[in-house]
Amino acid sequence: MHAMQKTVAFYTLGCKLNFSETSSIGRQLTEAGMQKVAFEAGADVYVVNTCSVTDNADKKCQKIVKEALRHNPNAFVAIVGCYAQLKPNEIAKIPGVDVVLGAAEKFNIENYLNDISKREVAIVKEGKIKEVLDYHASYSIGDRTRSFLKVQDGCDYFCSFCTIPLARGKSRSDTIANIVKQAEEIVSQGIKEIVLTGVNTGDFGQGTDENFYQLLQALEQVNGLERIRISSIEPNLLTDEIIELVAKSNVIVPHFHIPLQSGSDKILQSMRRRYLTELYTSRVNKIKALMPHCCIGVDVIVGYPGEEHEDFIDTYNYLNELNISYLHVFTYSERVNTTAYKLPGKVNLSERADRSKMLHILSDKKRLAFYNEHIGKTYPVLWEAENDNNVMYGFTNNYIKVKTNYDPMLVNEIVEVEITAIDHEDMVAKCKLLQMVY
Repeated sequence: MHAMQKTVAFYTLGCKLNFSETSSIGRQLTEAGMQKVAFEAGADVYVVNTCSVTDNADKKCQKIVKEALRHNPNAFVAIVGCYAQLKPNEIAKIPGVDVVLGAAEKFNIENYLNDISKREVAIVKEGKIKEVLDYHASYSIGDRTRSFLKVQDGCDYFCSFCTIPLARGKSRSDTIANIVKQAEEIVSQGIKEIVLTGVNTGDFGQGTDENFYQLLQALEQVNGLERIRISSIEPNLLTDEIIELVAKSNVIVPHFHIPLQSGSDKILQSMRRRYLTELYTSRVNKIKALMPHCCIGVDVIVGYPGEEHEDFIDTYNYLNELNISYLHVFTYSERVNTTAYKLPGKVNLSERADRSKMLHILSDKKRLAFYNEHIGKTYPVLWEAENDNNVMYGFTNNYIKVKTNYDPMLVNEIVEVEITAIDHEDMVAKCKLLQMVY
């Protein structure tokens, strides 16, 4: 087959950062003359970008490989990403895998696709994570309305439950000048919202004379960029000056996602988090004092080793009283090569599931209360392209999901709306369109 006509399909497991990196690898291969096709199109090459955080990473990876080979039994299968860095030899044993590329090599994938005949034995190139020092810029453009822009990679925090530093290496960042250039490229394609992502986003610029606050200030100046959203930021890195900047900004939206992980100081110390609940509370109070309408999302882990019933109740009560808007609940799962793996006091699985359920219900209550506070108020909404049975959705700047009748004219437009009621079943706000804003 002529090299120019190779087709490639992608599958991404895991986080927004993985999605932005898959997008960038996709652009790289398209520029090299390959044609990107849908997963079910039976591509010549399949690239699977893996995650080490989700459960059953190996099973998920096997399933995707099997599906790919069902669409084309002769497809050349490349596995990249975090799980490929942590468990390359296990992945290499999955029937049908031809090449396994770790953290450093995944951006050199092109070099492995000159000969795409099936291999008897997979090529494995994972390298030592300590040697992964290069930074690769990435951004994803999925649905035309928002783009996930990677600003930072790796992490120097060694939380006891996490394999990310082992999978992605040391904290490193792009320069502000480069990120501004990418933001301009994204805006030139008609995109209105950029979500800043990283493994430890607030750690941007660490080891250089640039920092996350300066990055936000620079991005605010990008012409035509309507919205900047911070995907997630550690409480100890969320400074007063960042909160104050967001409070007076017309571009950075009033929405913070701040990992907590536990409302028990005992557990936070065991997790090797870099703060206690007192600091976390002070961040929430500071945000709400300056921006009462601000949306605050929280990551929390249940069933961590040594989390006794009382510790969980401490977490539940802490979150119940905190002025936050929703939770992302993670059930603790064992990860080999982490400190927590060796800890005593394992919580049985049914107890973990019960705790998770309690927090999911609490999250729904919190979200509903937050949505209800805004009935009768007006907010700008960025409408998305999806048409779901003649209904379309969008998000206010403070992350309330709203719906209206589908109108192609609204797609990718920011429109002022009044929140009129909450549809409890779908947990989405109904609204009245007021006028076109832009």
